[in-house]
Formats: sequence, C-alpha cells, structure tokens
Amino acid sequence: MAARTDSNAPPEIFQRALSEIRAAPFRPEIIAEEVPAPQRVAPFAAAISADVVVDDLDLASGRLVLLHHPEGHEAWNGTFRCVAYVRAEVEAEMVTDPLLGGVGWSWLVEALDAEDADYTAPSGTVTRVASESFGGMADEPARAELEIRASWTPVDDALGRHALAWGRLLCTSAGLPTVPAGVVPIPGRRVRSR
Repeated sequence: MAARTDSNAPPEIFQRALSEIRAAPFRPEIIAEEVPAPQRVAPFAAAISADVVVDDLDLASGRLVLLHHPEGHEAWNGTFRCVAYVRAEVEAEMVTDPLLGGVGWSWLVEALDAEDADYTAPSGTVTRVASESFGGMADEPARAELEIRASWTPVDDALGRHALAWGRLLCTSAGLPTVPAGVVPIPGRRVRSR
C-alpha cells in the first residue's frame, strides 16, 4: 500500500497514518484491499480499493489515496491529502435530476462530519453517467451511475476517521441505511495487505 517515490523510508507520521487506515473498522459490507498507489504525485502515497457487496451484489466501488509531503504542499494547505473516488449505480431517472450533483457532494461532507474527520481545502466533482447498449450488446439493460471524485486536507493526524468517512460515503452511495449513533456494526473484513 505504501509507495515511496524517493529513497528515504516513510516518516513515522506517515506510518502511523497507514496503521490507522489499516485498522479502520469498516462496515461488514465493505470489502477493502490495499492497492498500488500513484508514484509521482507525492513523496509518500498509499491506496485502498473497496467494493460494497450485499447478497453477492456489487453496489458501489471506490478508492481512497493518501498522499503525504513532509514539507507540505501549497495547494493542499497541509502535509497530507486524501483523494477519494466512489462509483455507484443509481436509478435511471435519478441521473437526470439536476440536484443529484449537490446531493452527492453533500454525502461526502456529511460523511466527514459524521466521523469527526476535520478537514480543509475540499474540492471535487460529481458526475452523472447514463449508458445505453446497442448492436451486439443491445440486450444489456440501460445503466445510470454516479461518480464522486473528491480531495481534502486532513486537519489532524486522525487518518482513521477519514478512512471511515470514505467508507460511509461508499455505503451511502450504495443506498445502505446509516448505522444509528451508538451502534457498532460487527467488524467486517479488514483492509487486506498485499
């Protein structure tokens, strides 16, 4: 999961952040695994890929990338940056709703707030995709998807909270109900190391 783009070992703060992300108690519907991180974006990077699976149905998928630049990065306004991607199928009529983009973005903000994941400098896009099949694929049903691409700078070193917020965003996008406050879901599959 951890990628080094220079010859130095990852700093302790980055190693602690990775430990927190690896230990994040995702909901049991989330199947996560460590994947290769981008190599040229920051001196240190790590990535997790996940699917939300219920009754053998893949309801949403995504990726969370943690970037770290020990000297800070002006555009980030800090030394860490979280980059998230979430894709989920939605009902076909939803893709034409002009409010869907704002709703998708609010899911991210609500997830970060619900996990007390303090952040600054958020940015991103919400994309609606409608697909129809033709020719040899004409029997395939029409599909509608929502894609959320976002990044933000964690204000503190509690990176586990940011991973949980991303997991919450995945589950919300998949249409799963929110787990009530005070209820702890039975731990699911932990992040698998490669």
